Amino acid sequence: MTPTGRKIALWPALVLLVIWFSLPADCQNAIALVGSGSSLPTPLYSHWTEEFNKLSPKVQVHYLSTGTMKGIDDISHGVGDFAAGEVPMSDEQLNAAKSPILQIPTVLVAIVPIYHLPGVQSGLRFSDSVLEDIFPGNIKTWDDPRISESNRSHALPHLNITVIHRTEGKGSNYIFTDFLSKVSSKWRSEIGKTPSPPWPVGTAANRGEDMMEKVKSTPGTIGYIELGFTENDKTVSVGMVQNSAGNFVSATEASIAAAYHSLEKFMPADFRASLTNAPGKDAYPVTSFTWLYVPERSADPERSKALVNYLGWVLTTGQQSAEKHGYTPLPASLVPKALAKARALY
Repeated sequence: MTPTGRKIALWPALVLLVIWFSLPADCQNAIALVGSGSSLPTPLYSHWTEEFNKLSPKVQVHYLSTGTMKGIDDISHGVGDFAAGEVPMSDEQLNAAKSPILQIPTVLVAIVPIYHLPGVQSGLRFSDSVLEDIFPGNIKTWDDPRISESNRSHALPHLNITVIHRTEGKGSNYIFTDFLSKVSSKWRSEIGKTPSPPWPVGTAANRGEDMMEKVKSTPGTIGYIELGFTENDKTVSVGMVQNSAGNFVSATEASIAAAYHSLEKFMPADFRASLTNAPGKDAYPVTSFTWLYVPERSADPERSKALVNYLGWVLTTGQQSAEKHGYTPLPASLVPKALAKARALY
């Protein structure tokens, strides 16, 4: 076994050992399920695991925020019980995985532009053409006419724009670039849709929390983040984005759900669907699923049963707390399909 292979094999054992010793004595006979992946849903997933673990002392679920692509890599090598992220696994990735993997949506998410401009609150309007020129560094100041054109009610300062972007392997990168690739042929050819964009300018933020701190601390900054982070911290300004109908739309539960419903009839059975730039006058254009990546087969039936029970709770009771944490619950019409997929695991 190579050194890398030894690291992969040791990782879950070390994590489980640490988790086991951290459990109360009456829980140390519990099944410990471990997942890893995207930081985008971490506020909600942390709440879910805490609540589920209170209700189910015989099954303790733990989630590690490592990034979408790290989570996919882990679960593809048989590391952990599940992974999480916002990048639909390709046929090539699925074929290369150690065992067949299902992708089960948990909630709808939205990526929103956030910014720090003295004297300017939430509500700036960002056209797709402005976003595609800000993040590569082609628009350099906040009073650029291309920004002002859609924001005549705001006195925009002559202040340099500082771009904050996420580090490589992130689901938020993928959602954001998926949207920009649909609306801009230039973006599609030069950068493309990817969890690891070759950003020509800007400062990197590893986690969602880091993105929030960098934008809050520096005037003139702009970044992008999952809506849930802004719901839990109102100190950053949130922008509106122009949708495919030409309307500037804020990310709300209604506008995010509208994006899904406009594409519902095209939903594939495996849920590997893109929801960005959805049609409809009310649809928020930078919308996505966040998925759990779950091995279809397990050598341990008890672990499979425990995981199915957790997924069942997430897709029913867990949905009730999604909005409170800034995420949009799965539409009622989708829940039975996701439940059926989850129950097929055991």
